Amino acid sequence: MASVPNPTPSSAPASAPPAAGVMGGGRPGGPGPAKVSAADRNQLTDHPVSLRRVAALFAPHRRMIIILVLLISLASIAGLAQPFLIRGIIDDAIPNADIPLLATLAGAMVVIAAITALIGVVQTWMATDMGQRVMHTLRSGMFTHLQAQSLAFFTRTRGGEVQSRLTSDIAGMQSVVTTTATSIASNLTTAVATAIAMVALSPMLSILSLIVIPPAVILSRRVALMRRDITADRQAELANLYTQVEQGLSVSGVRLSKTLGTTGRDAERFTASSHRLIGLELRSQLAGRWRMATMQIVFAAIPAIIYLAGGFPAATGGMTIGTIVAFTALQSAIFRPIMGLLNVGVQWVTAMALFSRIFEYLDLVPDITPPEHPVAIDPAAVRGELRFEGVGFSYDGEAKVLSDIDLVVPAGTATAIVGATGSGKSTLGSLVPRLHDTTDGRVTVDGIDVRDLAPADLSRIVGMVSQESYLVHASIRENLLMADPEADEATLWAALEAAQIDGLIASLPEGLDTLVGARGHRFSGGEQQRLAIARTILRNPRVLVLDEATSALDNTTEAQVQAALDRLAEGRTTITIAHRLSTVEQADQLVVLDAGHIVERGTPADLRAGDGPFARLARSRAQADGLSLGINR
Repeated sequence: MASVPNPTPSSAPASAPPAAGVMGGGRPGGPGPAKVSAADRNQLTDHPVSLRRVAALFAPHRRMIIILVLLISLASIAGLAQPFLIRGIIDDAIPNADIPLLATLAGAMVVIAAITALIGVVQTWMATDMGQRVMHTLRSGMFTHLQAQSLAFFTRTRGGEVQSRLTSDIAGMQSVVTTTATSIASNLTTAVATAIAMVALSPMLSILSLIVIPPAVILSRRVALMRRDITADRQAELANLYTQVEQGLSVSGVRLSKTLGTTGRDAERFTASSHRLIGLELRSQLAGRWRMATMQIVFAAIPAIIYLAGGFPAATGGMTIGTIVAFTALQSAIFRPIMGLLNVGVQWVTAMALFSRIFEYLDLVPDITPPEHPVAIDPAAVRGELRFEGVGFSYDGEAKVLSDIDLVVPAGTATAIVGATGSGKSTLGSLVPRLHDTTDGRVTVDGIDVRDLAPADLSRIVGMVSQESYLVHASIRENLLMADPEADEATLWAALEAAQIDGLIASLPEGLDTLVGARGHRFSGGEQQRLAIARTILRNPRVLVLDEATSALDNTTEAQVQAALDRLAEGRTTITIAHRLSTVEQADQLVVLDAGHIVERGTPADLRAGDGPFARLARSRAQADGLSLGINR
């Protein structure tokens, strides 16, 4: 099928802003290693993400966040009692041999530990549930938004890039999204409460303990920026890996590699890309580790300094041993939440690069948008008259593929479109189901501009069968039910009969439940076409576009598929993008395109009898093989 060209980045529609990693990041369609572009390395610079937008993802979960914060605060405050209980045991209970007090304090330590553990389980469950719901919202929203993109977007974008952003990037944010709210609340509450308790015990030792925090914050910021840049490189390489998997391990890709003998080279490219990921992952994990290890050594040295200071009464103000032990426990406790907060900062800056990649796709403006106020219409009541009124179209906004097309296709009639390669035939057919929108003029169904119809209504009115029939990797039944989920067994078999493939399906051991295989490759090209026709019959469209549906078939198979198409076209308004003579002879109207212009129209018999473009094309092709017009677009 040639309805969509392969535009280079410069020919992308102006309404779809180019995206980092969409237009670049390796040769489109090629399995070679991706060259990490400056746009990838500076993702946040090119596509900044506001904290307000990220926070909006959590807005529907405000109540759960409040409950979580309260639970975390309760657990943090309860945990702070432990050092004071230890001080009571060391200073009072043990020296005074006060067994009841010792039992009470020890029991309180166990009870507090049980309470904090229980709260920890509950908060983990709530935080994970909230995080997964946020991830679900992102995944679903991104998938839905990408479905709204035009064919031009998917033509110029590597499939692996789309998969990488939809799966890998979102998965990369999962731990941050799931734990960020609870980690911040828990660590912040613990740090503040612990700092207050430390100051209450000894202001002098508190200053000594907390003086290392500012350099730790500065150091963590530098580490975060290092990891952010490495993350952008890693995700670009992952996108390249996804592309190689998609292209190399599909049915068509495996067939190509085996016939061209490229399996060894493909394996080497994949291995090289995978090996690069090892280095990037190591760099990501080790970025700043030596710096952070230095800070951990400093933090570990603080208790030794406190014990040393404890030997000088002037520094401790005559603190008891129990108080020093309690203070040391608090000092150790405060560094854990501080380091936790710093780590969250590191992870968050890294995650922001992933948010940027995801939001970049979510911000893409679709070339084709549904009408804000669609015209109400009953698809079953449509007559099916098609009109092309002053239609012009351009893929890049400059070179015209179609110009000044004025054409009427009366309801219930068949019109064949023929022309030389590149004349714009398939492009003209693609305007009816709005695979593209006209640049000039309009296309109407029963006088209603197709741009004013809701997408669901238009898809019920207009059906399309192309040269490349697409069957999903599922059963025959599931493929058919895509057109009509409510169809019963009898309706499915009736559609198969009309498509002249019921006998074959009935002969299969599993019948309708037979798996069609990846892209339908379990069946021949003609069988795939007839299954696609059966699916279109179930859709029961009033208008039908047949885009070179038999051009890739042999003569015998073409005859079988053509018979099925004739059954499908009965009583419908039909536009046939013609490739062979046999497909145009029965048309009510024949239109000849040349360089995007209508140069001839009339009945097939009249045009053949004349000396115009169609007659010359027909004679030329008939001399070649006596069968087809030999035209692709």
